[in-house]
Amino acid sequence: MDGEKSHDLSLAAMDAAAPLFKLGRLQSQPHKLMGMTLANPIGMAAGLDKNGAHADALGAMGFGYVEVGTITPKPQAGNPKPRLFRLVHDEAIINRMGFNNHGVEVMARNLERRKNFGYKLGVNIGKNKDTPNESAVNDYLICLERLYAYADYFTVNISSPNTPGLRDLQGKDSRRALMNTLAERREKLATRHGRHLPMALKIAPDMLDEEFAEIVDDVAECGFQAVIGTNTTNSRTGLRNNAYANETGGLSGAPLTHRSRKICQSLCEASAGKVDIISVGGIDRVEEVNRRMSLGATAVQVYTALIYNGPWWVKSLVNGLNYAR
Repeated sequence: MDGEKSHDLSLAAMDAAAPLFKLGRLQSQPHKLMGMTLANPIGMAAGLDKNGAHADALGAMGFGYVEVGTITPKPQAGNPKPRLFRLVHDEAIINRMGFNNHGVEVMARNLERRKNFGYKLGVNIGKNKDTPNESAVNDYLICLERLYAYADYFTVNISSPNTPGLRDLQGKDSRRALMNTLAERREKLATRHGRHLPMALKIAPDMLDEEFAEIVDDVAECGFQAVIGTNTTNSRTGLRNNAYANETGGLSGAPLTHRSRKICQSLCEASAGKVDIISVGGIDRVEEVNRRMSLGATAVQVYTALIYNGPWWVKSLVNGLNYAR
């Protein structure tokens, strides 16, 4: 079956099974992230629930927090199909989805309906493909404004490899200008809504090692609260199954484990408590969760391994948390 069709069917089945996910033991692991108190430090990464229609089902699995999106102001179809490939033997996925989503108004309606099973909700925001980088800040502001009432935190996505030119916004001047503008608007929204929401910056793994310390400093100085490291990679290092190696798009899953772990360590050392570090990429077992947390990560996110292990896997991660700082 086509990878994307399988993905869509899984989401529908997940909604139907949500009441069952709440059955069974779930160890209490209260945890602080960006000033929020989480039920546990394991989160659902953005990309699975692009429109915020399935957050409650994901929360019922046992996640401490669920990140929806990436959402853009206007609906967009994304890149031509096929655009999602499951590399089963590598426990990996290559995708070139291209921020396909139904737009900010649809997400707002979806989030109005959610019931919330005790998880925190993050909203991952981006720009439309046809918006030039010079005007990108306006797209992020539209999403921030429209969805502020429904979110617990926001993630600014400037690191997807599947929107042409998006990663150019990771340049120092561009990222600082974007973060400063969003942080300034956040202060006005906090006054209007009576609550101050934290913000995170999501970065790519395909950067020079020396850039990570600079990014941490910029995030702290611009008033953001966390770095999410990382998005998918353009590299094909670590793939054993090369049938899809020539497919363009971002690679996620087990082949990213080593690189992501190294980036986690670099970010945590650079941060030294200045901002929170959320580690994502190649986390496929509880031992890897504990390893990232022991390196200093404030929290983790998973995606690809959930696809391969199924919904009950989340509780096994939470119940197996055992790490030393």
